[in-house]
Amino acid sequence: MRLSTLVVRAATATTVLATVHTVVNTRLVRVPGEHPQPCSEPVSVLLPVRDEARRVAGAVRSLLAQRGVPDLEILVLDDGSTDGTADVAHAAAGADRRVRVLTGAPLPEDWLGKPHACAQLAEAARGRILVFVDADVELAPHAVASAVELLSRQGLDAVSPFPRQAADDLATRLLQPLLQWSWLTFLPLRWAERSPRPSLTAANGQFFVLTTAMLRRCGGFEGVATAVLDDIALMRAVKAAGGRGVVADGSALATCRMYEGWDELRRGYEKSLWSATASPVKAGALAAALAWLYVVPAIAACTGSRAGLAGYAAAVAGRVLTAARTRGRAWPDALAHPVSVSTLILLLGRSWLARRRGQLVWKGRPLRGVR
Repeated sequence: MRLSTLVVRAATATTVLATVHTVVNTRLVRVPGEHPQPCSEPVSVLLPVRDEARRVAGAVRSLLAQRGVPDLEILVLDDGSTDGTADVAHAAAGADRRVRVLTGAPLPEDWLGKPHACAQLAEAARGRILVFVDADVELAPHAVASAVELLSRQGLDAVSPFPRQAADDLATRLLQPLLQWSWLTFLPLRWAERSPRPSLTAANGQFFVLTTAMLRRCGGFEGVATAVLDDIALMRAVKAAGGRGVVADGSALATCRMYEGWDELRRGYEKSLWSATASPVKAGALAAALAWLYVVPAIAACTGSRAGLAGYAAAVAGRVLTAARTRGRAWPDALAHPVSVSTLILLLGRSWLARRRGQLVWKGRPLRGVR
């Protein structure tokens, strides 16, 4: 048997196992309830914003529409916006006394913008439960109550309900589904809930809920001040402090339009992908593994390989399962999975190149001293 045939068959076998694991995870993933009981504790919803004038109104209105949270405060922190974000937030809030719009302090040299904004919001909050939400997220009316109920019912210290990712253009349809697909395929969810290992951590800062007590116990945002992926870094800190944190399926609770168009998506991924792999060597190993599992079988299938066709079919099935679980688009997008993975590998390389050249920038701020 030729070496190339062995390579394809091994890739296909591994891809099939990964898709079986996806099936398991779609059954095990925590799902917040649709009809939660009213919250019995004070809740602070915290919204950090910078140059989000076109998005913040929708986010604020969705927060004002929350049900089942009788003791709710909403804090919006304007982090040096230059586009009138604070004025739009004030207008969206109207006369509702649950909302306060705060002006952020100047950014210290040893902080990144979002962790600094979140730290200020946490300091100003009075709730026993903190709900961090991004400006590009709109919540269903039961979202906060459902997330808090899941936190309490499962005895968790933190929960990150992963929003449904809105993807309408070619670039976002190609890349955004890989966010949910990645952790539903590769993360052993139940083991990850109980393990303190940093590698077994997933989170999404678009919608992140934790107790005030745990935030203090794990060192707060001071401990993740220079983390580009501050959401994952914070969840790791929760675990390191002995807490239990979990990613959940929040597709019925929240919708996020993270990027629009190729340029915006490319800048966002280049800013952060390098941080997910820790070193160029690990990035290279990850890229090689992804190409082996999800690109090689597809190429082999095009040459008539039955094993390659089976591997490609297993990969497509994994994407379809993920879409069904997280309310994403399955067809025909899943058929382009090898192209999606190839594009992700390209962006990973560009991200490390930008990191090496000192060209990382986000929201008009250079990312120096990051980790």
